[in-house]
Amino acid sequence: MDLVAGARTGDKQAWDALVDRYSPLIWSICRSYRLGAADAEDVGQTVWLHLVDQLDRIRDPAALPGWLATATRRECLRVRRAARGPLAAGYAPDAETLPDEQAETAEHDLLAAERDAALREALQELPPCGQRLILLLIEDPPVSYAEISARLGIPVGSIGPTRRRCLDKLRDHPAIAALGDAGRAAGDRRSAASGSVGPSAQ
Repeated sequence: MDLVAGARTGDKQAWDALVDRYSPLIWSICRSYRLGAADAEDVGQTVWLHLVDQLDRIRDPAALPGWLATATRRECLRVRRAARGPLAAGYAPDAETLPDEQAETAEHDLLAAERDAALREALQELPPCGQRLILLLIEDPPVSYAEISARLGIPVGSIGPTRRRCLDKLRDHPAIAALGDAGRAAGDRRSAASGSVGPSAQ
């Protein structure tokens, strides 16, 4: 089921599923801005309230992670600006003035949260047997094919082909495809930025 469409029609289960799925993304961004727990909670509540007002405008469910990320960053900046004054020294600089290493760490955390959310969404679209197979294949320490065969009740020889089909479905899922597009766009932006400052540094 399209959770965005369900939430738009007032389906509480769909809304709760959206919150569960994307809360880690919001918290990751709040951490990158060094917000305390109370401020992060306020940011999350505000972002979800904004989403209620904007659900009718989000037609493509794959666009939701990007929308949430943008809304969260804006809200984090608002909270940080409001906190400036006697307590400003206790806060990290805005994203625009973060040292390169910190900015890269924040971007890495954001991409990781978006990737995890997209993978969870795509994984839930697989048949139950496929979900269990993928989860067993990524366990640490690794689970042998013989044990996977015993747990799932499938022949060892069918594990490889089934895994391949499941991975193909995951790659084709809109959330995963959108994540790949976003990554390529970010890479293009970094390349463009690097090229624009290159000549002046010589």
